[in-house]
Amino acid sequence: MEYSYLGDWSDRGGNRNVEEGLLTQWLEKNGNTQAQISVALHKLRTEADNHGRNLYANNQAVYSLLRYGVPVKIEAGQVTETVHLINWQEPEQNDFAIAEEVTLKGNHERRPDLVLYVNGIAVGVLELKNSRISIGDGIRQNLSNQQPEFNAWFFSTVQFLFAGNDSEGLRYGAIGTPEKYFLNWKEDEADNRRFKLDKYLCKMCEKHRLLELMHDFVLFDGGIKKLPRVHQYFGIKAAQEHVRRKKGGIIWHTQGSGKSIVMVLLAKWILENNPHARVAIITRPR
Repeated sequence: MEYSYLGDWSDRGGNRNVEEGLLTQWLEKNGNTQAQISVALHKLRTEADNHGRNLYANNQAVYSLLRYGVPVKIEAGQVTETVHLINWQEPEQNDFAIAEEVTLKGNHERRPDLVLYVNGIAVGVLELKNSRISIGDGIRQNLSNQQPEFNAWFFSTVQFLFAGNDSEGLRYGAIGTPEKYFLNWKEDEADNRRFKLDKYLCKMCEKHRLLELMHDFVLFDGGIKKLPRVHQYFGIKAAQEHVRRKKGGIIWHTQGSGKSIVMVLLAKWILENNPHARVAIITRPR
């Protein structure tokens, strides 16, 4: 996937969800001043580690900064500028990296197998299992790591939690997702050139796809963070293409297949990409 390899961080001290040295390098490379960077880092730290809020609220606040940028005013009277932490329009211009065995120092030490970083910001955590061990064990590790008594602080920047092995493939969720709601990603099922885990990781974590999922397919809904199922993702992608071509269409759903999430994500995308668009939602009583 052409990610940089940061190394084995099992014995490295001070592992953080925002590696400020890496983020500072990227921000400098993209033309930000030291004053702007200092303010942006301070705001990101403040939102990521607010002890007066729970993990969901901290994660939502960080997501807003990742998606829309950090408003920065260096001096009173100056115009507020935006420091962008991720280049959404040009995915290849971001620094994608991976570290293994990332030791987290909290009330109880934990060590996620792999952490994915974009510009030094931890956005994905992956627990890998032997083919003889259920993916469920990896999911439960991710869930316990998020608890306040372990390392909840680390997950305030994390957008995707993965668990996988070569026999079962890959399952994914967001912060706070219960085990039974972790989702399966399935794509190109006829392609057997790789193990299932490798195939689906390459699909979901490909640079363009990962940023697209982060930018267009994340919902915060009444205390629950939600990600799309695979059929929702591809249904919305097909609908987006119809919208671009000014064509109509129908997405046919069965009961319980996630109509509401599709409507919200698609409407959000339409309004952001066409400021003159109007969205009408029509319901009928049962």
